[in-house]
Amino acid sequence: MNKFKIFSLALVATTVAKAQDLETAKKAIDAEQFEKAKSLLKSVIQAKPANGKAAFLLGNVYLKQNIADSATIFFQRGLAAAEGAKFNNIGLAQIDLDANNVTAAKAKFDLVTKDLKKKDVEEYVYIARAYMNADKPDFKSAIEILNKAKLANPNDAQVQLALGDAYYGDKNQNDAYVAYRNAYQADNTLLRAKMQLGVLLKGAKAYTEAVKAYNEVIAIDANYGPVYRELAETYYLWGNNVPSTYTENIQKALGFYEKYMTLTDYSITSRMRHADFLILAKDYKALELEANKMKELDGVNPRILRYLGYSAYENGNFEAALKALQDYTANTANKVIPRDYIYLGQAKIKKGASADGKTIDPTLLASAIEDIKKAVTMEPLVAADLNELGKKLYDQKAFGAAAAVFEVAVSVPTSKNYLIDNFYLGNAIYYDNTRKDLAKPDPIALQKADVAFGNVITASPNTADAYIFRARTNNLLEKDDVMAANYQLYIDIVTAKGEAEVTKSKAKFIEAYNNMAAFYANTDKAKAKELFNKTLALDPTNSYATESLKLLK
Repeated sequence: MNKFKIFSLALVATTVAKAQDLETAKKAIDAEQFEKAKSLLKSVIQAKPANGKAAFLLGNVYLKQNIADSATIFFQRGLAAAEGAKFNNIGLAQIDLDANNVTAAKAKFDLVTKDLKKKDVEEYVYIARAYMNADKPDFKSAIEILNKAKLANPNDAQVQLALGDAYYGDKNQNDAYVAYRNAYQADNTLLRAKMQLGVLLKGAKAYTEAVKAYNEVIAIDANYGPVYRELAETYYLWGNNVPSTYTENIQKALGFYEKYMTLTDYSITSRMRHADFLILAKDYKALELEANKMKELDGVNPRILRYLGYSAYENGNFEAALKALQDYTANTANKVIPRDYIYLGQAKIKKGASADGKTIDPTLLASAIEDIKKAVTMEPLVAADLNELGKKLYDQKAFGAAAAVFEVAVSVPTSKNYLIDNFYLGNAIYYDNTRKDLAKPDPIALQKADVAFGNVITASPNTADAYIFRARTNNLLEKDDVMAANYQLYIDIVTAKGEAEVTKSKAKFIEAYNNMAAFYANTDKAKAKELFNKTLALDPTNSYATESLKLLK
């Protein structure tokens, strides 16, 4: 009997220890110390292979690190475990959601919930998080699931925290605030709930208040890593939304991200997240250093090629950028994003540029534009980002290349730069067709310029320069009636703005009067004389107007 009692006590002690290990692992996951959590969970599984809950938590960590193959292995092992096996259906269901197989995911969720006791809520929380963490988050389904859990146990802190996350994802700030507040009131050790109150303030652009909220978390636990990541992201947004603070706040952001790294781990996954932030902060020197450190840690992870490519391009090493990005995008197994194609296209343009930057190798330019088109096809929003590239090419007088870039940009009418991109497109085509080395203008390209200027005029009828460039374009197209009409519209708009604007635009008025007069010379001599005389009123020595009037007598 004594031996039996000793054995029983030992068994209870072991069970308690393993439960404590799971709780420690959960805390490590919350603190984003994923390598520590993986080590703890692997120890639990090694000591007790029948612990399905540990397998599920470990699989979830791998999902957070975007390592789906390893996650699947542990979910499958956990499914065969004697204890907590059903949790692993939730992990496998998230993988189904990532594969857009919602039906299969729901079937697995049903297996988890069909025999739940009334007060069981943990499974609901994990199901909701599967919906939220999927590649295409479904926050409304998460809210629906969590409301069931809330009915069963309204004061459960994890239910309230998950509800806060679901409402936040669904852009319901008010209900998110209530849920986060309730979560922290139910468990004041739940620092993530308190931190999320600051995240809501960050989303509302109340940056000062957000930082104050984060500092309250730090006052409770200065070693809680995620709060420093949020501080970094808040200062980054602050710097971008208030340009006068950009330099100071970006430096703060980078400092806080480094602090976050020291409190989490320097695994390849954490370094990649850091690299993503360095791209946002445009610290490409640091990105190159981080990319090379990652290469030493894991020389085969293909995503490192992205960081090497971006940093090499921004640091002026275009050959290296081109090679890295070609290698990365060529592998269909890699998760290529629109920015990868944008950088690849830019690298090709830089490689093909002449010494003065005015001409681009036609083959490389055509290939670059195809890459840029792929990016826009994947995500139309990136069309707005092409403005910067197009303007750089325009400013270096590479007008043909600039036009090609702006043509892709205006293929998305909802782009925030649609108006200005159309104006640049028209101008780039016009200037490309007035080059001294050009044998004759390209009428097809000039028609595109005419359409682009028409788009500007439709959206902004008082943009005077759109009319004069449209007139010049139609002059090249030898559509003299359209040319004259647009010159007259230009004059009317500028005249309506007052004498000061007319004085500033003297040279353009002379251009308009002379070209319109030349058009009317064969059909309406009186009109032509009137227009030439308007030129001479502005410039009495204008030789073209003077000689033309002599011919008209």
